[in-house]
This record gives sequence, C-alpha cells and structure tokens, in this order.
Amino acid sequence: MNILIVTSSAQGEASVSSKLALSFAQQAQSAHPGAHITLRDVGRNPIPHLTEETVAGVRAEPTTEAELATRALSDELLDEIRAADTIVIASPMYNFGISSTLKTWFDHVLRARVAFFYDEQGPHGLLGGRKVIVIESRAGLYEEGNPMDSQEPHLRGLLGFMGLDDVTFVRAEKLAFGPEAAEASIAEAEAKLADLAREQLPLAA
Repeated sequence: MNILIVTSSAQGEASVSSKLALSFAQQAQSAHPGAHITLRDVGRNPIPHLTEETVAGVRAEPTTEAELATRALSDELLDEIRAADTIVIASPMYNFGISSTLKTWFDHVLRARVAFFYDEQGPHGLLGGRKVIVIESRAGLYEEGNPMDSQEPHLRGLLGFMGLDDVTFVRAEKLAFGPEAAEASIAEAEAKLADLAREQLPLAA
C-alpha cells in the first residue's frame, strides 16, 4: 500500500489541515505497518509557478534548460501519483479557495496525454483507480452549494478531470467560531480519518 500525502498550508506546524493529514498517516501505518508514505509539502517547499520561461515544460515540448527542469519536476510529481494507491490532499481554505501552492501542484500534474486526453466525446482522465481523501480546513461553515465556497468544487473538478472520482472529503470547519467549536470540529475530522484509515487499509495480521 502506497500513500501520497500532499500538504499545502503556509502555517507550518500550526496548520490544522497538515496535522490532520499526518494523523491519517499515523493511523494508516498503525493499521498496516508495511504501508509506504510519501509526503509532498508544497506549503513548506513551494513548486515554482509556471511562467513564460517554463510553461512549455508542461504544455509543449521542452527545449530550454528551464523548460526541461519543469518537465522533470512534472514527471516526478506524476510518478508520485501513479505510485500511490491512496492520495491524501490537505487543503486549507484561503480567500474561499485553495492555496496558490496547491494550485501550482495541479498546474504541474494536469498534463495533456499524461493526466488526461480529449476525443470526440470530450476529456477523459488517465489517473483513475486510486482513492483520494481531501482534508479541508475552513474558518467558517459552508453548506453544500454555498456560492462562497470556491474550494471544494474546484478540487472536485480538478481531480475528476484526471480521472480521480473516488474522493472523500473530510472537513474541519468553524475554526474561527471559538476554541470549543474548533476543537470539536477537529476531533470529528480526526475520528473520521481514523475510520478511513481502517477502511482503506487492511488491519495487520
């Protein structure tokens, strides 16, 4: 069992989403000591934004040194996805959407003919067959369909475009509603993640 964990917070060790992702990793290793976990922290180690000098590394055939370096990074990130049975994405809500660091990760892995392709019927994802757990941390409370929530619909769309449609969302919300509300929401998310770790991984013999 290979698990890829992508964290994307600018809060470092104070990040709720990152702490929850690492809690899942601990639960998974407890349930299955042989599980291999790859951690990609794009909050602490940001992936460079695509620019005029580098974008061809993802969208065309790279020729320059900068484009080739971008292609190599894209290949590395895609290899991590392909090696994973389960992908855990920790996404804090920033200004009602995802962090720029997580967006840049998607910009590097959403490569035509590698992550998706088009035909007469439209787009088709190429990275399906994996389970995805998305951990969202939010200061407020967002019911489904809330027009201010640009985070979850965006993530669902990006993942689905790659063929990743087996997605479970775990939300730690109301983090700005006071300590009691925040603690209760985090505890509820931790409990759900513990259940998911047991469901996703067989218990060790």
